[in-house]
Amino acid sequence: MVAATLPPVKERKPIKDLQKVFHYTDTQSRKPTRDNDPYEYQAGWGNRFQSEVIPGTLPAGQNNPQEVRFGLYTEGITYSAFAAPRHANFSTYMYRVRPAAAHNGYKTNIETKAHIENCFLSINPKVETLSEQAEWAPFPLPAETETIDFVDGLHTLGGSGDPNLREGIALYVFMINASMDHRAFCNLDGDFLLVAQHGNLDIQTEFGKIFLQPGEICVIQRGVRFSIRLGPGHKEARGYITEIWGSIWELPDLGPLGGHGLANPRDFLYPVACIDDNLHESWTIVNKSNGKYNSLSQDHTPYDLVAWHGNVVPYKYDLTKFSSQNSTSIDHTDPSVNCVLTAKSRDPNTSLVDFLWFGPRWDVASNTFRLPYFHRNSATEFLASLYGNGLGRSDDFLPGGGSVEVSHTPHGGFSEGYQFEMRVQENEPRRILENQMTIMVESSRSFLFTEYARGGCGTFHNQGTDPKIWDVLPDKFSAYPGIQDILAQVKADKVARKERQEIYYNDDRLAELIKPAQSQTANSDIGVGTKDGVVEPVVSTADTTAATTNDVEAKDSVIEPVVSTTDTTATAKDVEAKDHVESVVSTADTSAPTTGVEPKESVVHVETVVSTAATNGVESH
Repeated sequence: MVAATLPPVKERKPIKDLQKVFHYTDTQSRKPTRDNDPYEYQAGWGNRFQSEVIPGTLPAGQNNPQEVRFGLYTEGITYSAFAAPRHANFSTYMYRVRPAAAHNGYKTNIETKAHIENCFLSINPKVETLSEQAEWAPFPLPAETETIDFVDGLHTLGGSGDPNLREGIALYVFMINASMDHRAFCNLDGDFLLVAQHGNLDIQTEFGKIFLQPGEICVIQRGVRFSIRLGPGHKEARGYITEIWGSIWELPDLGPLGGHGLANPRDFLYPVACIDDNLHESWTIVNKSNGKYNSLSQDHTPYDLVAWHGNVVPYKYDLTKFSSQNSTSIDHTDPSVNCVLTAKSRDPNTSLVDFLWFGPRWDVASNTFRLPYFHRNSATEFLASLYGNGLGRSDDFLPGGGSVEVSHTPHGGFSEGYQFEMRVQENEPRRILENQMTIMVESSRSFLFTEYARGGCGTFHNQGTDPKIWDVLPDKFSAYPGIQDILAQVKADKVARKERQEIYYNDDRLAELIKPAQSQTANSDIGVGTKDGVVEPVVSTADTTAATTNDVEAKDSVIEPVVSTTDTTATAKDVEAKDHVESVVSTADTSAPTTGVEPKESVVHVETVVSTAATNGVESH
């Protein structure tokens, strides 16, 4: 048997530029990290990890030995109540060179170039709502004459709630041109979700190191100390942060998608234990507490964990690995299918915030307006382009900037693409959003915005959408042929329908309505019967004598003949009744009236009435 000749295939070639890939798998890499990522990681969402710089450091079978190997100190960090349910119980044991409690005291009133605001309550005069659509051009990077690290380069845009209430959210941007030198940051208020937009970031945490590049995100939990440095070859960096209070970042439920899809658990990477080479240097720890900076100094590095185990550990995720889902038949799917991480609110049916991905994917819906339809979402939407063209409402929406629509703000597109998609056409499968990446922070809360966001940043535009652009989407309804006649007919039909319905609410009018029907029933002829909703004739054998209701009786679902005893010699040949259809043929005057037949249960059955002399001549059925 000759083997079938297979058709030629188009050879795949690896793509190394992660901003050009359709998906991470285009790199054809066998590593879980990008080629220039220098660090080692542990994989798997939600695990209880453990890591050691020196094997054998972790105590076996217990957490608090009398003496930790190598003279280390046991220290714990909790992220939940001690008695929280297992699925919500978070803590980590650390075995470190010096306890974190060993420091020289706190200092308040820290001088900083940052703009931090965390009280998003209406009583705070420093924050205001934005009544129009807002947009920011790329946030300015620090001037070369300045030295701005993460502590000084953090700026709050807006938010809702207050960290002191353990409930809410805040949005930030950061722009830096310097690494944190012997300085660590500790957020005592909530969790940071960092997004790199411009420049690589080398992040050192107490639990190990994370390398973050544009298109990747990193979550650092409340209370964890970290330092952000510029990656090799980068002189500046910019990114976005979403902070949540009173909640935690989680993977969204997949529902009918099953066990896999969107952001897959195995693609989340956690650091391994790492300590500084020089453990005895002066360090400053800058804390953010209730939106205010304070600091403490110590004579040893905070990065001295020789071993640790637990589930309070920072992690990162590469957005190019997102396994997107979408409609494969018709209609535009809600953006919730692009959710990477979510954080719950007090409302069990509504999240506090969803972090969404908009990257390259297939668009295959048929007979459908594929673009986002005009909408007024209950959520506040903050959009930011990481690279590429983005998904903003205008050409001013560029990487490094942002836009926002607060709750129920009407919005939608107006480009030529929108006009083209509104035409009836045959939809072909296509790849969309190639060579670009956009993120959305979607929150159920109504946001208030800071002075920095409303003007201090220097890139704010609060003009909303220029009304003139809507001229490309005119009123086509009013120009529809005969539309006024159609509307007039609809209105007339509505009035008539209302008039008919009103009769049933008025007893006098209802009585007048049914009076003709009652009269017709009273005057109906006796020779008319009904069977299965059909009127059937009954013909008397008498001459002019009218049958009475006594001549007819409903019986056994079959109409039976009525034979008059007046001057008749009826025989079986004269009248025959069979099955459910009967005919009675008069041997006398056929003009006899048919009144007197009484319908009963839609089918009339007639008893045979015959004279004594002719009884033997009638066959009953």
